[in-house]
Amino acid sequence: MAEYLASIFGTEKDKVNCSFYFKIGACRHGERCSRVHNKPTFSQTILLKNLYLNPNNNAIPKAEGGFVEQYEENTYTDEQVQQHFDEFYEEVYTEVEDKA
Repeated sequence: MAEYLASIFGTEKDKVNCSFYFKIGACRHGERCSRVHNKPTFSQTILLKNLYLNPNNNAIPKAEGGFVEQYEENTYTDEQVQQHFDEFYEEVYTEVEDKA
């Protein structure tokens, strides 16, 4: 039995552990996922949750948790959103590069 459980760990057949989280460290269901997200105790990867805020996202995070819903119409084109992300990425990349 232990050998079988070890052979399916982190695969689609594993009904306890989330295979998506096991493979890439993220799950589209987030905390609502019905499977376990095993977080490593140490890693060479830095995770910066909610660092980038998409301008088309209507939900604004609150300091104490949860979100404040905004009901205004988004007027950003795909090109504007891409430019916003590219500028954000370049700024973060150069800041991290300077610190390394």
